[in-house]
Order: sequence, then C-alpha cells, then structure tokens
Amino acid sequence: MYILQCSDKSFYVGSCWDLPTRIDQHMVGMGSDYTSKRQPVVLVYMEDFDRREDAWEREKQVQGWSRAKRIALIEGRMGDLPHLSRSKSADNGQRGGPRSW
Repeated sequence: MYILQCSDKSFYVGSCWDLPTRIDQHMVGMGSDYTSKRQPVVLVYMEDFDRREDAWEREKQVQGWSRAKRIALIEGRMGDLPHLSRSKSADNGQRGGPRSW
C-alpha cells in the first residue's frame, strides 16, 4: 500500500505488486486518471504486505481517512490516529483514487 502526494498537494492511495514500476507508471501519466492530471507525484508513504488482499484492505481503509489522519500516518504520528476521524472540512474532498493492481 502506498500514498503519493500530487502536485496539487492532494494524496492518492493505492496498492500494487511492484512499487517501483507502479511509481514509474504514475510519473508518466499511466498510473491512474487521478494522478495523470496532477503531475508530478511523490511517494510519501508505503507499507509492505505478504498478501495482496491485506494490501487492498489497508488501501481501502486509508482511502476512507481524512486528510489530517493521512498526514499523521505519513508523519509517523501513530498515537494521533485514533483521535482523527473523517471530516469533510479536514478532508477538503481530497481522496485516494481507484484500486490499482
């Protein structure tokens, strides 16, 4: 599971088998429609999983988080995560894109 920061400062949350290849795809506009319109992108966070299903579940979980909660995860502020709930004002409509394999 990975999080990209786009040129407009929004975040894209995805998961994949081969992260370097997937990042390259995002960088040339082939990763997703969302990131292709917000170039360049920068990898700001990643987690490794042994099972594809676990990565996908984590992707969906983080996609549902507010912007503030994603930033806490990226910054390693794990103690703040339980206190940060989804809020439209905190999220500003910036959510991760579709599932990607």
